[in-house]
Amino acid sequence: MNAITVQEQHLPGDSLEQKFEIAQAWGFDGIELRSRGDLHFASRLPELRRAAASGVVMPTTCVEMSHFIGAFDSDLREDAIVQLSSQLTVMAEIGGVGVMTPGSYGMFSRRLPPFEPPRSPEEDRSILLDALGRLGEHAEKEGVELFLEPLNRYEDYLVNTLAQAADLIREVGSPAVRIVADTYHMNIEEADPAAALLAVAPYIGHLQASDSNRLEPGAGHIDWALFGATVNAIGYDRSIAIESRLSGDAADVLPLVAPMLRRYL
Repeated sequence: MNAITVQEQHLPGDSLEQKFEIAQAWGFDGIELRSRGDLHFASRLPELRRAAASGVVMPTTCVEMSHFIGAFDSDLREDAIVQLSSQLTVMAEIGGVGVMTPGSYGMFSRRLPPFEPPRSPEEDRSILLDALGRLGEHAEKEGVELFLEPLNRYEDYLVNTLAQAADLIREVGSPAVRIVADTYHMNIEEADPAAALLAVAPYIGHLQASDSNRLEPGAGHIDWALFGATVNAIGYDRSIAIESRLSGDAADVLPLVAPMLRRYL
């Protein structure tokens, strides 16, 4: 059975141990962490080690940075690699599975003026392959994984579909670089989300769930029965993290999410 986790910012409590108790009371199996830049995540190691020793389940972390591996500025790209390398090391130290990153976020959209980015597609690909290759090598050494997240066309232009992510990962050739598939972005970018997941099944390393409107599962119109059937069909047995905004107070809406998903998983 898939563990269902919820991101830490939605949970009340002064410590990860307290947040985990609330998460379990609300029907979740663990916590998805958030990892900020400026080596902030590494500064949390004492807290994270203590939580892991106390039995807090924290399999994955979602980056919360201002720039990413596909940044136009070369110094920002290098810093993103440094930050992600550090975050991969931290996750290895606490027994986690991996760290996720988009190619970029909020940097450029082909759907908004001026419509054409300042780099060629060939340059974009070269930059992403270099970063993913270096991070994949580091992840392999640490025994964890890097998850590349396709984002929708309005938030990113570099990697929008699961097929695009899989194409990059095949060329990188590292078993430590895999896809994180997010149902919200898939709802926008994939004509057939189930078929898209099936097509890249060997490359799926993590799943994030939110509804069609970016709210918690159940607050929109995604077909969760089809999602569950597809998860089972691809043999995915890892955690599914709730990454969403909320339609109401966390204590009111989040306890409804895990039971709903488990009906279909």
